[in-house]
Amino acid sequence: MIITKTPFRISFAGGGTDLKAYYETGYGAVISAAINKYVYITINKRFDDTIRLSYSTTEIVDSVDELKHDIAKTCLKMAGIEKGVEITSIADIPAGTGLGSSSSFTVGLLNALYTYIGDRKSDYELADLACKVEIEMLKHPIGKQDQFAAAYGGMNYFRFNADGSVDRNKVILTDKDKLNMDRKLMMFYTGITRSADNILKKQTDDTKNKLVLLNEMRNQAGDLYRHISSVGFDKEFGLTLHNGWLKKRELTSGISNSAIDEVYSKALAAGALGGKILGAGGGGFLLLYCDEEKQEAVRAAVGLRELNFRISRLGSRVVYFA
Repeated sequence: MIITKTPFRISFAGGGTDLKAYYETGYGAVISAAINKYVYITINKRFDDTIRLSYSTTEIVDSVDELKHDIAKTCLKMAGIEKGVEITSIADIPAGTGLGSSSSFTVGLLNALYTYIGDRKSDYELADLACKVEIEMLKHPIGKQDQFAAAYGGMNYFRFNADGSVDRNKVILTDKDKLNMDRKLMMFYTGITRSADNILKKQTDDTKNKLVLLNEMRNQAGDLYRHISSVGFDKEFGLTLHNGWLKKRELTSGISNSAIDEVYSKALAAGALGGKILGAGGGGFLLLYCDEEKQEAVRAAVGLRELNFRISRLGSRVVYFA
């Protein structure tokens, strides 16, 4: 049996510039971090030649082609496994909440499958293969940041080059920075789950009309990376979240709505310095930067379920092999 543990991610700046329609015009860039919320994938040899796949539902089929789960089917074929395995998936956070769950699932599943056949992949290879599965083979209208964040872990500045390659610069955080991030970043669940595909498809279709705005968002990621690297984690982080959110809302309809706007306004009025909806928008989790002395007021103002989290140092890894 093999078990992999793969983190979800939160993005801070540059989201949307990891889409092919944009980075092919020059380059895209994001700054993001893996968090200590995970998807666990197990794979085990089955007694017979059937395939058993368990996620929110359970499939038992005679061949890989019969599977309904498109990502699992494609990953199994990619790894050359067509029968005789049992795979399960358990996650800390539900899908459709803006934390990159589908890409974390894909990275974790590929890690498990290739370990199963004795062909361990590097972090870059896992992320690149996951991008091929989701974007090239399944034509999901998503970007590349989630796969690389899940594979590498930690906090990173990713540059998405016009030729399709990706450069990773690890963000070096001091102990003080890590402590401040743990203390000052808050996350609340809006209660809204959604598919990001429609929002991202609209954004892709409208890329040419939003190049100036997307350039500004990409540059914010670079500016934030340089600021943290030279100055550290401080109030500039919260201001960048706020300014980035204002720009992101201009990209396309569906990224925000009246309910989200109202909650965000209440958070700012109660003392939060800045924030954003994670992922493509439309629901999921609200990330906020807020000094400790104002956090109780923010909690009372937003009235939503809070998720405690920390930055996860490690990316997708095998945690059990027997």
